[in-house]
Amino acid sequence: MCGIVGYTGPQSAFTPIVEGLRRLEYRGYDSAGIALGTGTSLFVEKRAGKLANLEGALPANLPTVHSGIGHTRWATHGGPTDRNAHPHLDNEGKLAVIHNGIIENYSELKAELEKRGHKFESETDTESVAHLLSELRKEYKGDLTAAMRAAVKRLRGSFTLLAIHADAPQTIVGVRRNSPLVAGLGDGENFLASDVAAFINYTKRAVELGQDEVVTITPEGIAICDLDGKALALKEYEITWDAAAAQKGGFAHFMLKEIFDQPKAIADTLIGRLSDNNQIQLDELHMSDDEIKKIKRISVIACGTAYHAGMVAKYAIEKWAKVPVDVEIASEYRYRDPIVDKDSLVIAISQSGETMDLLMAVRHAKAAGARVLAVCNTNSSTIPRESDAVLYTHAGPEIAVASTKAFLTQIVAVYLIGLKLAQVRGTLTDAQVKSLYTEMLELPGQVEQILETIEPLRELTRKFAKDNTVLFLGRGIEYPVALEGALKLKELAYIHAEGFAGGELKHGPIALIEEGTAVIAILPTKDEHALDEKMLSNIQEVKARGARVIVIAPEGAEVIGAEHIIRIPVASPLFQPVLATVPLQVFAYEIAVARGNDVDQPRNLAKSVTVE
Repeated sequence: MCGIVGYTGPQSAFTPIVEGLRRLEYRGYDSAGIALGTGTSLFVEKRAGKLANLEGALPANLPTVHSGIGHTRWATHGGPTDRNAHPHLDNEGKLAVIHNGIIENYSELKAELEKRGHKFESETDTESVAHLLSELRKEYKGDLTAAMRAAVKRLRGSFTLLAIHADAPQTIVGVRRNSPLVAGLGDGENFLASDVAAFINYTKRAVELGQDEVVTITPEGIAICDLDGKALALKEYEITWDAAAAQKGGFAHFMLKEIFDQPKAIADTLIGRLSDNNQIQLDELHMSDDEIKKIKRISVIACGTAYHAGMVAKYAIEKWAKVPVDVEIASEYRYRDPIVDKDSLVIAISQSGETMDLLMAVRHAKAAGARVLAVCNTNSSTIPRESDAVLYTHAGPEIAVASTKAFLTQIVAVYLIGLKLAQVRGTLTDAQVKSLYTEMLELPGQVEQILETIEPLRELTRKFAKDNTVLFLGRGIEYPVALEGALKLKELAYIHAEGFAGGELKHGPIALIEEGTAVIAILPTKDEHALDEKMLSNIQEVKARGARVIVIAPEGAEVIGAEHIIRIPVASPLFQPVLATVPLQVFAYEIAVARGNDVDQPRNLAKSVTVE
């Protein structure tokens, strides 16, 4: 969750560090701080609140230095105060540490260190690492890398750590365990960060770091070793997007830009996936046809918005491939002894690829013998690296905390998986697959059509800004969309919102309806199940009890009882979620704006949840 940046090189370190932290603001944070190596000492400043508070506290004559570390913190141990903000120092004030994650055994470390005379200044788990490193560095005669290796062997938990010492400030040492860290290779300068966005302005050359790998950067180069000191080869890759992709592009907020990015993101995820002989091309699966045919069960594991994409996957894969699909909340998955084996396929869906709950579930599934396929938007992140295969979505960087384009591309990705499985298993003919894929190629244009006519919805939405409760109704594959619409409103507008399966109304939720209650209903595409007629009955039920009803309906569909109708293009039932989601994203965004909320960084939330 925290943002981490390290820089060493010829230029003034303050600029790339603070610029990097600003690019990582999307992760959510409640304090910020820097430690700069002046050559003889460390200059340290940290403040609760936003980066502006930190910048306002800096002296006008800030020393020009060429290396340092910076941090934005989301409070775990200890409140969001100046004292608890990172960096944390040893008692000499010469060694500084920044940290993302949790040190589980910090209490026992702290007790040991206090017995040896160390004085603690904060309530954090991180400070114990600063004191431990200080002791070990002396033991290893000033070798900070060796000290970091020894320290990590003492630590339990999930963490990314960066450290700098005043005696050799041009050297920055980092390590990761179950938490993101990436190195950037520059020309006479090098970087460390929790996300490549932090240094994208300076270099597109990145180096991935594995579990318990210790990295040391100086202006001259980068070295990586394991905890025993064995040198490891650099695994370099190129960052394929540029700094402009992480800018707002003239939109008021990143979230609005990302909503409007969706047609291109969907198109990029679909491009080139059907061969000339009508075969779905998913070489990333790394599964033979025989292995696909042996699959007896699929489990989709995910959190939050990605979980709703997994629910959509269940409808599509079961319909097309005729394989039973379970959808599991990742944080609960490994605590109920799930039944998985070598004939199971586990699909792990994540925007960031770093979500700790999902990572632990992936490891549990692999240990049980299942094959794990990751669906992810972030190249070389931890979950793809630890999975057997990965299907990358091509949404580009998603900066706003509340997911939009990543969600729609996740849905498109699981559609492709469903078609591939169905084609190999013979439950769909090549002609049927081609027809469905061709219809999917129309989705970007249909989303574009919705966005071109979105202004009336934006104006309408503001009328609901003072409501304290909004209910969402869906049936069939639109039920996950109702859940996602409610989640977006909770995340952004801080309004009580709930999504329900329309048929469940009479089993309890209808008691919530009173005069004036806002209800958003998604009218399904007409199909053999006549779910559209059942939803129209649900609309009448809530309308009769005084609800104000907004209906999202396909063009041409007859709607009775709605106060407002939002039209979307007609699509096959299984593809309608992609279209029906877009108005709900806009609805949540506009209400949040009208209520004066921070749309891109909602309170208490972070982009990548890297602790359980």
